[in-house]
Amino acid sequence: QVQLVESGGGLVQPGGSLRLSCAASGSIFSINAMGWYRQAPGKQRELVATITSGGSTNYVDSVKGRFTISRDNAKNTVYLQMNSLKPEDTAVYYCNVHTIRRTVVPPVVNEYWGQGTQVTVSS
Repeated sequence: QVQLVESGGGLVQPGGSLRLSCAASGSIFSINAMGWYRQAPGKQRELVATITSGGSTNYVDSVKGRFTISRDNAKNTVYLQMNSLKPEDTAVYYCNVHTIRRTVVPPVVNEYWGQGTQVTVSS
């Protein structure tokens, strides 16, 4: 079992910043891609940012230049630094982690989700 614990959400004014953290624990084996999704009220969940095991990153166009995803492999943690926040960034943010166990054949891959953390950008 792998558990993902998110933190860092909250209420912030437009233009402000927040840093989300997601720490993985348990039978992690090897973490491949890590990412952040978000879901606003009445909208479908969307992929915000991803980071591969090699450190390559991708972002949805709406957050490019404002958000930065990073990872600390020693701590099994992924971060999302959110700057210049806008009201439209308001959503529940979910951490997503892909793991792979290469000690078995075929390798076993799994996907895990964090519990979600609320980010509200409002005056």
